[in-house]
Amino acid sequence: MRYIGWTLLIIFWVGLGAFLHYTLPQRDIVRFVNTYEERQDLSDWTRMFWSRPDEQSDTLVNRDVQFLQAVRANGQPVVYRNEDTGWSWPPYFKFDTANLYTEANDAVSTRAAPEWYVITHYGWRNEFLTVFPNAISIRAVEGPDASKGILWVNIIVLTLLAALFYGIWVRWRRFRRARIDPKIEELQDSWEAAGDAVQDRRGRFRRWLGTWQSK
Repeated sequence: MRYIGWTLLIIFWVGLGAFLHYTLPQRDIVRFVNTYEERQDLSDWTRMFWSRPDEQSDTLVNRDVQFLQAVRANGQPVVYRNEDTGWSWPPYFKFDTANLYTEANDAVSTRAAPEWYVITHYGWRNEFLTVFPNAISIRAVEGPDASKGILWVNIIVLTLLAALFYGIWVRWRRFRRARIDPKIEELQDSWEAAGDAVQDRRGRFRRWLGTWQSK
């Protein structure tokens, strides 16, 4: 039982960490090299990695998606999708896909005369699953070594979650001390008393046998 409990606990924390890493915003400093639009097939098992801004998204087999191609300072290429999130999850309430697409088009630069931008996004990039992070916003910076800024949303969300789990843990300890531990102690005492009674009976039986042996 102890191993099962630890396994479930590890699965919970790993799942929560993956959920937060996918959902919370991240920032990269990149140079935009191209933008394009492409029709993407939405399979049942990868649909969760694409935005669902309206009910129609649940029934579409494929749809046109805008993509922003960029390069990091180390030369590593990265591709972002540009989709509205609408009122669905995650709650970024993004409705300006067309504006962001225009900004990214205007931000395209060459290697000889690079222009660097901080792009805020969420999600993962996975070539095998054809999954792309979703761009939320971009802003110009002086160079690839510029500050990305502080992600206050992440700090607030993680602080609130830490406070929530700490509060749950404190209340659980109080509940356990007040309700569970006394019951466990009573059960242990009853088992010990039962064991003592059994030992006493065994002692009496052995003494009775001893009286017969003496005869």
